[in-house]
Amino acid sequence: MVRVGKRLGKYRIVKCLAQGGFARVYCAFDTVSHIHVAIKIPEPGFLSKEAQYDFRREVQISAKLDHLNILPVKDAGVIDDIFVVIYPLGQESLGDRMKRRMSTKTVVSFAEQMLEAVAFAHRHHIMHCDIKPENFILFPDNRVRLADFGIAKISIRTVAASGSGTVGYIAPEQAMGKPSFRSDVFSLGLIIYKMLAGVLPEWPFDWPPPNYDKVKRAVHHDVIAVVQRALSVDSPKRYADATKMLAAFKRVKAKALRARTAKQVRRNGSTTKTADWRTMRHRQFQRQFRRLLDSRYECSHCKGPISEAMQSCPWCGVSIKKWRNETRLSKRCPRCNRGVKSDWRFCAWCYGGKISDSSSMRYDDIRYVRQCKNSKCAGQWLMPFARYCSWCRKRTEKPWSFEGCTAKCPRCHWGVLPDFWDKCPWCSRNLRRP
Repeated sequence: MVRVGKRLGKYRIVKCLAQGGFARVYCAFDTVSHIHVAIKIPEPGFLSKEAQYDFRREVQISAKLDHLNILPVKDAGVIDDIFVVIYPLGQESLGDRMKRRMSTKTVVSFAEQMLEAVAFAHRHHIMHCDIKPENFILFPDNRVRLADFGIAKISIRTVAASGSGTVGYIAPEQAMGKPSFRSDVFSLGLIIYKMLAGVLPEWPFDWPPPNYDKVKRAVHHDVIAVVQRALSVDSPKRYADATKMLAAFKRVKAKALRARTAKQVRRNGSTTKTADWRTMRHRQFQRQFRRLLDSRYECSHCKGPISEAMQSCPWCGVSIKKWRNETRLSKRCPRCNRGVKSDWRFCAWCYGGKISDSSSMRYDDIRYVRQCKNSKCAGQWLMPFARYCSWCRKRTEKPWSFEGCTAKCPRCHWGVLPDFWDKCPWCSRNLRRP
């Protein structure tokens, strides 16, 4: 049995995330890379050669599908006589997200990404056979990734299979042991309808399903027609595969968003104009300064663009003591969770503890732009907007600025953009006059 706190090689088990019929998924800490990962481990009763063959087959199928919306395999192998699979750790499953209210824009985005993932698998002649909300994992920036190809089937012409799947999301013909690409289309239609209506259609899937009035108020009737065709009980009437459904969905996606925006304008025009003004300001900022500030991430509170070096959101002022997004560097600081390089001794962003004892190895990096002024530091180079030297821990004395920035914060004297920002991202000082 695998318990919390147990070590499997370099991984320390933190908690159990999910439990299926054949395996459990745990959150684990990689003690070498200092990151959290998801680790899939078979149940004690499924350690036979056949079960391990199924796990290896899942890895082989996932490795063939290199796509932004499909969960990649970080590593796989036998640890302590157990075959385990390592995945990137997401924030939550789509099933967990569906327990909270979602806007129409979010539903449309999730639906398109789900269709992109399944369509890519279908183009590689792979049917998933277990499409359900729990198998879609959410990552930062509302990225959706399809996981768990444990019972996926590789199609050539026909497939002979059992009625494997999940009750509630399985197509009628799949329950009878005759899955096809149209079976995945049916399951996708069920998930999209549940995101719009809040309830899951049930057998015999008569149209209209429950809460149909709510769906009509939310999206354009052309979008409903795409979902209705996907939910046909007679499989030949559905889309042939997810690729065809994706093409149909993209043709009507803009109508769904325009219809929703028109309703918002009719109800409260001022609210919509304010939202549009903020969006335009964010877009203009990104066009001018995204490359210089590396503001590829999004504030969890106001959705404004932020960078990893910022200590607070410049749009809403919320503090960023703990970094929650991805990082491009190889390791993470245990205190602030921001990215650090493997040859650094200290975190460049916070006054945390020692990162590494290594002092002889140095790696060049094109992102280094300034040398440390400490005479005892031998002129080591610093990353842009670093608050501390990564080798001697001395606080940066010279304020940072960047091209196109002409203003300075009255408190910290670092470069700021008062035409865009309400707060200083480096010290949280209010940049707007009362």
